[in-house]
Amino acid sequence: MKKADPAVEDLKEKALAAIARRRKDIIRFAEDVYRTPELGFKEERTAARTAAFLADVGLEVRTGLALTGVKAVADGQAPWSGSRRMGPGKERGEEPPGEAAAPPRVAVLGELDAVVCPGHPAADPVTGAAHACGHHAQLAVMAGAAVGLTEPDVLRGLSGSVVFMAVPAEEYVELEYRFRLREEGKVEFLGGKSELLRLGEFDDVDMAILVHSGSGPGPKMSPGGTSNGFVGKFVRYIGREAHAGASPWAGVNALNAALVALSAINALRETFNEEDSVRVHPIVTKGGDLVNIIPADVRLETYVRARTIQAVTETSRKVDRAFKAGALALGTTVEIRDAPGFLPMLPDPELSRIYRRNLERLVGAENVSDGGHMAGSTDMGDLSHVMPALHPYGAGVEGRPHCADYRVVDPDLAYIRPAEAVALTVIDLLADGAREADRVRRAARPPMTRAEYIEFARSLFRRTVYPEPGAAGAAGSGNPKEDDDRW
Repeated sequence: MKKADPAVEDLKEKALAAIARRRKDIIRFAEDVYRTPELGFKEERTAARTAAFLADVGLEVRTGLALTGVKAVADGQAPWSGSRRMGPGKERGEEPPGEAAAPPRVAVLGELDAVVCPGHPAADPVTGAAHACGHHAQLAVMAGAAVGLTEPDVLRGLSGSVVFMAVPAEEYVELEYRFRLREEGKVEFLGGKSELLRLGEFDDVDMAILVHSGSGPGPKMSPGGTSNGFVGKFVRYIGREAHAGASPWAGVNALNAALVALSAINALRETFNEEDSVRVHPIVTKGGDLVNIIPADVRLETYVRARTIQAVTETSRKVDRAFKAGALALGTTVEIRDAPGFLPMLPDPELSRIYRRNLERLVGAENVSDGGHMAGSTDMGDLSHVMPALHPYGAGVEGRPHCADYRVVDPDLAYIRPAEAVALTVIDLLADGAREADRVRRAARPPMTRAEYIEFARSLFRRTVYPEPGAAGAAGSGNPKEDDDRW
């Protein structure tokens, strides 16, 4: 085992001491965020609280990124060892061979948004938003790491920079609302990290770490593993209204068309390969207007998740056939709007190794588990396709994620220990002339450049109307102008 560097150990002890001194402030920040949950691209109060905390540790803060994102940079004050560009930049022709690289930049991220869980005891009474996924804990981890890493004696020993970013809209919800934001030109992508990538806010970042809150009982933490990717779908069935009692035969029931489609999706499940970890879970967001009117405008949202991009694509085609089947069976029209969701998570093995070592130091090897595969999704997967990235998991919670019983029961395990692990990992990366960060950066082989990622994500937006407007069998009022206005 490599002998610990006394200078690096001294930086770590100073960072840990700084976090310990402000433990109560970090917990209070988390609890304040917990009490005012907000949904994606609407996180105004959460962003303001986060910006205020980062400013309080002496950082200059930028706000309003991708509507609500927050960013601050802490520059290390030690000279760095320097290197020449190697690896993916050279291979892809992005950097002239031999050009001097910039000092490494490590991003520590947190997520601003909540989920919709109206039954949660801390849910917003108006919106139903609740921190039933623990994003308030993520922000506390980022804030705690900022406390340790901005300690003046620590910064004097670091090379390169630490970028603290609170990102919006990780929970991929309210697709109809987000499509409207897109149509208004306020965003292009429907997820926060994708949008920040498009805006260039990650152009100055070489690698990124985000610690998610725990997802089960007990003290065990994890450096994280792989996860599913997905495509998002917003689906609308258009039928024809009629009085449900007096003349139901005069209508075309869009809700029945949706039910046929949902049955068809369920019939497809036996065709999903277990190795692909496929998940399809639609909901009806509008089932009609009044109980005594045949439903003519019915709307659904769904994800199509799987372990690989290929499996997502193949399953998405099957699901589209099911939605079209509902329209064909009842004589409605269906509009299917696809949008890029998240890519599968590809954790960087070197970042994982460094983080795990620090986690074992803090909580003991017996309380550190392997990451494995998560059938859920995270837009850290998108970052992992363009840079080294890590998505570890904390502890200190009980209940089921996204459910009313989910809550933090041990603030030290949920907020403080992960913050310490992140701070120690960043010190390993940026101390000693940032040699470790430079090594991670040089060894990385991300599947895409940032330009390739944006091009690929844009290609996933598509709109399908079946049958095509004007085709025989398409539902409508009989008035072509009225039917066109519906779209």
